[in-house]
Amino acid sequence: MKKFNHIKKWAIPAIALMSLQLSGNTSLAQGYDPNFNVEAQSFADLQLLRYEVPGFNELTLKQKQQAYYLYEAALCGRDIIYDQKSKYGILLRKTIEAMYGTYKGDKNTKDWKALEEYCGRFWFSNGNHHHYSNDKFIPECSYEYFLSVLKASDVTKLPKEKSESVDAFAKRLKPIVFDMNFEPKVVDLRPNVDNVVNSSNNFYEGVTQKEVEAYYDKFDTKGNAPSWGLNSKLMKVDGKIVEKTWKRDGMYGASIGHIVMWLEKALAVSENKEQQDALDKLIRFYKTGDLKVWDDYNVAWVKDVNSRIDVVNGFIEVYLDAIGKKASFESTLSLRDMEETKRLEKIAAEAQWFEDNSPIMKEHKKAVVKGITAKAITVIVECGDAAPSTPIGINLPNAEWIRKEHGSKSVSLSNIIHSYNLASAKGGMLTEFGTNEEVIARMKKYGALASDLHTDMHECIGHASGQINPGVETTDKTLKNYASCLEEARADLVGLYYVNDQKLVDIGVMPNMDVAKAAYDNYMMNGLMTQLTRIKSGDQIEEAHMRNRALIAHWAFEKGKIEKVVEMITRNGKTYVQVNDYTKLRKLFGDLLKEIQRIKSEGDYEAGKNLVENYGVKVDGKLHQEVLERFMKLGIKPYRGFIQPKLVPVMKGKTISNVKVEYPDNFFNQMMEYGKKYGYLPVVN
Repeated sequence: MKKFNHIKKWAIPAIALMSLQLSGNTSLAQGYDPNFNVEAQSFADLQLLRYEVPGFNELTLKQKQQAYYLYEAALCGRDIIYDQKSKYGILLRKTIEAMYGTYKGDKNTKDWKALEEYCGRFWFSNGNHHHYSNDKFIPECSYEYFLSVLKASDVTKLPKEKSESVDAFAKRLKPIVFDMNFEPKVVDLRPNVDNVVNSSNNFYEGVTQKEVEAYYDKFDTKGNAPSWGLNSKLMKVDGKIVEKTWKRDGMYGASIGHIVMWLEKALAVSENKEQQDALDKLIRFYKTGDLKVWDDYNVAWVKDVNSRIDVVNGFIEVYLDAIGKKASFESTLSLRDMEETKRLEKIAAEAQWFEDNSPIMKEHKKAVVKGITAKAITVIVECGDAAPSTPIGINLPNAEWIRKEHGSKSVSLSNIIHSYNLASAKGGMLTEFGTNEEVIARMKKYGALASDLHTDMHECIGHASGQINPGVETTDKTLKNYASCLEEARADLVGLYYVNDQKLVDIGVMPNMDVAKAAYDNYMMNGLMTQLTRIKSGDQIEEAHMRNRALIAHWAFEKGKIEKVVEMITRNGKTYVQVNDYTKLRKLFGDLLKEIQRIKSEGDYEAGKNLVENYGVKVDGKLHQEVLERFMKLGIKPYRGFIQPKLVPVMKGKTISNVKVEYPDNFFNQMMEYGKKYGYLPVVN
């Protein structure tokens, strides 16, 4: 996900980015309804899917009650992510809700359809910056039409000042909505600029990057120190820098108070002592905002390995902060997928072997790998930065010292992957971009498994591997705006190195080495070409995961050029990626893993910067245009996300006697419902 010191979540995974479109392990898993339609709606560059929650009806009443309470706790934090992405986020969302919900004019016009699409994009991205590129987007209709809808809506529902006219309110909104130079980018990772000032998120106000770094330099981040700054906004008040902490009696208190209320209900029906201890500490963290309590909670959460119900709820990933200090709110509620967990447990059991046999330097290896708990989970609901666009693999906690001393949890989101695979079986990506019939046939047969194994190795082994040298501070200080990209590249490389190892066959999680070939073909094709479908013509790569994939693929391509390990070939005017030597490619992956681990362990900022800027950012314009044209003809949406299931309690008096799962199929209706039920925060926080 995206966490404290960083990272352990994939918006869409590395190999899986293509595999979910290429292959399709669509065999019906146990508990899934064969008639369930995973596809719901599509607009702009987005496709909305649905996912089932198999196994929910098998839960005990006590487990169902707890699931419902944690479901409510998750959704009660929804407002927070809108405010974190922009201080105008809730103002704009409430305006959109009023317009979409109360406008009585003609809804068949081109202008209305354009405005409706803008609403959908806004909700999908939790604000008016694209969920993946971080760029601002504006409505395809004119400001004049926007104003006419505003005036024809129920003006009493608009979040304007009492004495403010609609015209004055609209004038205040105009730059927020229509000016591309106003908050142009929610996260700006460019080198040689002030990344704090140029990022429009709401983590900082009135402070420069130098001031932020100077403020946090006084905090020791070596050893077992907390992740200072994780849960606060840094701003100037009367010329002095202050932190506004996110807690029940602080910033975001209106939402956090409701989260605490539902967590306390969940605490009362805990499955066991370990889960009770973890929930109790999470509640205390939300009440106090104390990051030492947050660490205590994460240690307790790692120890809870037997509960069927599990939840991630808090300020987790730091991707939205260009300098990697402030964390976004998110929540993922799940139940254990007993069958799929078996594969992950086999991998986790060999964690020490993987560490001992890694190509990294001996001094960067952990002598003892502590308790990695691996499981597959069935997601019940996601919220905040985890929705509608979701990870498919999670490894937590993010704090290096907790993972080293207490272990971590690594999970694969099995029902999310299942829905992706079903939806992707109809795509034509493989036919269009597959190098030849042999490669295509192998990807059809093994692409989904290759994706699963790479995700497992990335999350379970990759993020939990290696160690920072004694005396070196955390990567938010040492690697700064390159930390997230480099950490994801490091974990990806662990997965790539070991997916081509006989060990995975020997432990029974992989049938043969053809799976590795499918993984390598897929990764190189994605990193060099097909992921470019996700950015506009003329743009460079900015999103951390895309940079990581480009870095690895371009570095390996360049270093293996003389021996033609990988080639870019042209056939019938189309470009293809051809892997010629899978063994040598694995060696290259190992060499790069060794270097990136060194960069992290030693805190070598300049080396990390050079890797990312030289290999992970630049785009060949001619190749990019070709890829976009070929992709456009396929009619596939480049981004996918999910409408969330709905838990409905069945009441017997004041007691919950059962909980049912419903599967909404209209994203717009769900967003409006969430806005009404969970809109706790004011427009200014």
